[in-house]
Amino acid sequence: MIQFAILSALVALAVVGWIIARGKARMFVRDGVSTWSRPEYHAAHLALWIVVPALVGWLVWSAIMPSLVDGALSALPIAQQLPAAGFERASIFAEARMLADNPDAGSFYPIAKELAGPVRELNARYSLIGAVVVAILAFAGGAWGFSRLRANFPARTWVERAIMLLLLLASLVAILTTFGIVASLVYETGLFFGHVSPLDFLTGTHWSPGAAVGDDIGDSFGAVPLFWGTLYIGAVIAMVVAIPLGLMSAIYLTQYASARARRWIKPMLEILAGVPTVVYGYFAALTVAPFIRDVAASLGRDNPSSESALAAGLVMGVMIIPFVSSMADDSIAAVPSAMRDGSLAMGATQSETIKRVLIPAALPGIVAGVMLAVSRAIGETMIVVMAAGAAANLTLDPLESMTTVTFQIVQLLTGDQEFDSPKTLSAFALGLILFTVTLVLNIVALRVVRRFREAYD
Repeated sequence: MIQFAILSALVALAVVGWIIARGKARMFVRDGVSTWSRPEYHAAHLALWIVVPALVGWLVWSAIMPSLVDGALSALPIAQQLPAAGFERASIFAEARMLADNPDAGSFYPIAKELAGPVRELNARYSLIGAVVVAILAFAGGAWGFSRLRANFPARTWVERAIMLLLLLASLVAILTTFGIVASLVYETGLFFGHVSPLDFLTGTHWSPGAAVGDDIGDSFGAVPLFWGTLYIGAVIAMVVAIPLGLMSAIYLTQYASARARRWIKPMLEILAGVPTVVYGYFAALTVAPFIRDVAASLGRDNPSSESALAAGLVMGVMIIPFVSSMADDSIAAVPSAMRDGSLAMGATQSETIKRVLIPAALPGIVAGVMLAVSRAIGETMIVVMAAGAAANLTLDPLESMTTVTFQIVQLLTGDQEFDSPKTLSAFALGLILFTVTLVLNIVALRVVRRFREAYD
C-alpha cells in the first residue's frame, strides 16, 4: 500500500513541477527574452529531476530494506530461539515475511507466527523511512531542476538526452537478459559437469537420473535419447507435416486464391498460431494418440501404446504450420512482379514460374520461416508431456513412446529434490544444449538468407 502511495505522490509532484516550470518558461516568451527551448521542454526537464532521483532512491532502498529488516529482527530477544545460521533460519525468516503480508497463510514453523508481528512493524518503520528518503530526493531534485530554469538553458538538449538514455536502457534489456540466462546456464552446467563427465553426458545412451546413486553416476545421465527424441519429434515428424502444408498453402494464397478467398483463408490459418499449446496437448492426447493406437492395433502391432512420437509430432506439425505459411506467404508476395511477368512472357507456365522463379527468389524468407518453426518445435513442452510420454527411447519407430529435452527439464526441476544435486543440475545442462542448438539454427538461417538474398537482389 505504501508503495502505491509513494508512486502517487511522485506523479503528483511531477505534475505540479511540470505546471510550475511551464508557467515560468512562458514568462520568458511573454517578456520577449531569448529562449533556447520551448516551455514544454523546461517543464519536462523539471519533472525528470523530480521523478528520476526519487525513483533511483526508492529502488536502492527497496533492495537493501529486506536485509535491514532481517538485521533488526535478529537483534530482537525472540530471535534468540532461531538457529544460528543456515537454510532453516532463512526459511523461517521467509515464512515470517509471508505471514506478515498474509496472516491467513499456512505456516510450517511455529516460531514464524511469533515473528510475523515484529516483521510487520519493522516493514512499516523502514517503509516510512524509505518514503522520507524518497521525498527528500524528490524535493532536492526538484529544487535543482527549478534553479536551472533560465532563458538560455538548453532544456531541450537535456530532455532529449534523457529520452535517448531511456531508449538505450530499453534496448539493452533483451541483451542483458540473454547474457544473464547464458551466464546462469553456464555456471550451473559447470557444477553439473563437476559430478558427471561431459563425455558421458553427450555420448551416453542411458537416461535414468532417478537411479543415479553413488560416486559413479555418469552412466545414468546419457542424454543422447533426449536429443534424439527432441529432433525426431520436433525437426523430423513435425517438419514433414508443417513444411509441405505450410508452403503449399502459401503458394495457393499468393498465386491461385481469389482476393475474397484470401481474406477468409489467411486469418483462419493464422488462428492456429494463437491456440494455446495445452489445447494442442489435449487434442493430441485425447484424439490423435488414441486414433494412432487403434490404427497400429488394426495393423497387427501387439499392445500399441497410447503415447507415441508420431502423435506428438503430427499435432506439433499442425501447430507450426502458420509459422511456415506466414513467412513463405510474405516472401513470395515480396518477389518483384517483373520476375513473374518476365517468366510468363518467356512462355513458362504458372507452375514452372512458381517452381523456377518465385520459390528460389523467396527462398531466404522460406528458410527463415522453417528455421523459426524448427526452433519453436524443439522448444515445445505441453504436447510432448501429454502425447509423447516420458520414456527415453533411442529408436526410429514413431509408434514408440519418446521424451524430449524440454519435458525432462520440467520433470527435473519439479519436486522436492535438493537444488544442488546432480539430478537437478542436469536440467541446466540440458537447457544449455537446447539453447546452443537453437542458436546454431538461427545462425544457419541467417547465413542462408544472406547468401540467397545477395544472389537475387
